Amino acid sequence: MRHATKLAVAALAALLLAAPAGRAADPVTYDVSIPPTGIDELDAAAADVSLLRSLRTAAPVGPAALVARGYADAERLIDAMHSLGYYDAGVTVRIAGEQVAAPGLVERLEALPEATIVPVELVLEPGRLFPLGRVQLLGDVPAAARATFTLAPGQPARAADILAARDALRSALRDAGHALAEVSAPDAVLDPAAGVIDVSFSVRAGPRVAIGDIAFGGLKGLDPAFVRRRLKLRTGEKFNPARLEAARRDLAAVPAVAGVAIEEGTTLDGEGRLPVVVRVRERKPRVIDLAAGWSTDEGGQVSAAWTHRNLFGGAEQLTLGAAATQLGGSAGRAPGYNLDALLVLPEVPGRDQSLAVNLNAQRAYLRAYDRTAVRAAVTLRQVLTRHWTATVGAALQQARITQEGEVANYLLVQAPLGLIYDSTNSKLDPTRGARAGLLATPSVNMTRHAGMFAVVQASASTYLDLGRYFGKREGRTVLAVRGLVGTILGGSVGDLPPDQRFYAGGSATIRGYRFQSVGPSFASGRPRGGTAIDAASVELRQRIGDSWGMAAFVDAGQVSAAGTPFTGDLRVGAGLGVRYYTGIGPIRADIAVPLTGQRKTDAVQFYIGIGHAF
Repeated sequence: MRHATKLAVAALAALLLAAPAGRAADPVTYDVSIPPTGIDELDAAAADVSLLRSLRTAAPVGPAALVARGYADAERLIDAMHSLGYYDAGVTVRIAGEQVAAPGLVERLEALPEATIVPVELVLEPGRLFPLGRVQLLGDVPAAARATFTLAPGQPARAADILAARDALRSALRDAGHALAEVSAPDAVLDPAAGVIDVSFSVRAGPRVAIGDIAFGGLKGLDPAFVRRRLKLRTGEKFNPARLEAARRDLAAVPAVAGVAIEEGTTLDGEGRLPVVVRVRERKPRVIDLAAGWSTDEGGQVSAAWTHRNLFGGAEQLTLGAAATQLGGSAGRAPGYNLDALLVLPEVPGRDQSLAVNLNAQRAYLRAYDRTAVRAAVTLRQVLTRHWTATVGAALQQARITQEGEVANYLLVQAPLGLIYDSTNSKLDPTRGARAGLLATPSVNMTRHAGMFAVVQASASTYLDLGRYFGKREGRTVLAVRGLVGTILGGSVGDLPPDQRFYAGGSATIRGYRFQSVGPSFASGRPRGGTAIDAASVELRQRIGDSWGMAAFVDAGQVSAAGTPFTGDLRVGAGLGVRYYTGIGPIRADIAVPLTGQRKTDAVQFYIGIGHAF
């Protein structure tokens, strides 16, 4: 009879809560108090589950619905205390000083003056904390999986811990190859006399299995043969959830792919293997990108690019781009342009490899030099591990460069080599992880001042999520640090093509100084460039609300003609920035000033663009 009454009250409460708030004749204004129990996790849970508290202003109700919320809160709070191991728990709900079950409470609430603020009090009586008694695993459980099961007699009988132990046991079984392992919901028995909760699980490990047939779904423009070749999963290999997830993530990284889901079979095939279905959701094959940026030194830049993500069915990516550059700015003397065509062939010539063919034409009128150049390059990219990538290439560049009134033509044959590390969690807005790169570009100058030289650069950046260390919300406060060091082996400054020398200044190195302005200069004051560079930046990024953020930064660096980094005249700049976060990355606006002397520099520099400076 007691259980029937309880169900009837709950049903009545649900009906009243489901009724639209507008049906109450007079919505009641009320305040809610929940006296602390002294148990932090219980007090937090009570505040989270109380409908009276969460809906107080969001969904005003009349007297009858307010009483119904009181009944509902009593049930929810009892459940919350049970889940934390307090099985002797009780709750007292008072509305206007009366218990919620008091006869005639609704009528007395209706008779209150309209401006009355009704006090509502939820008093929790947790009672004793029940520990676990007997803990049993029923069934054939392999020893390795059993060792991962953490529940033991005497631990608090918290529902979350019990369910987490169940999930961990099932995960351990699947990690060991038992793809169809089942662990039942906990069978919990309350022993009031002993004051304990006995818990048992029924376990069916099932056989260790291998992957069976792999089928594909959702393919439209992509060639199934390419997808099968790209997929890091093979029929006959041991079932392992981590391997499936790695294969899903790798396939989803293909630019032509919008999403990937791997569905496991529910029964084994005739050979005792587990079939899987890989469902692929493709992106639209064609996309147009528009971008713009502006800074006081480099001026404005407007660019457009057209990309086909799946040119021949094998996720080949063709990008045609054009940009107008140096639109104003103190470091340029006239507008320039940049024309680019890039074809990327994935899985060519083999697995985890890609071949990129790039044709580029540029014209720039900078304070350092005027340059008209055409470059053709072929680059082979090899994925070594999840975080490591190696590149090797060949390039041919023809350039006509004017510096200090002297015109020279250069024909360079280059063989760039690179090693890249990236463990960051985002390309445009990293909050943790690190990036590093080592690039060496041996070059042969086939024309004026014929000879060989090699440009060697090492760079690194790391991102520390300070919220993780100070108990704050993750991703909100980030300390970003970057460093760059480089040298040119072979040849003096005067022997090197001006566009192959090192320059510093601008958002890529030292904000607060004009683009290319830091380093050796001619008597005219125009940049000459150097054979060694080093630079470092520290930036603190703080999110504000959902869409805005602030940044404070200090940059420092120097360029030398001696070929040795950490020599030359050190320059330091500092500034502040505003960020507006969008779905494609942050829009950045920075203001920076030079902190050390520099001839022919501006008092302040502004930078606007998409993405962080690094």
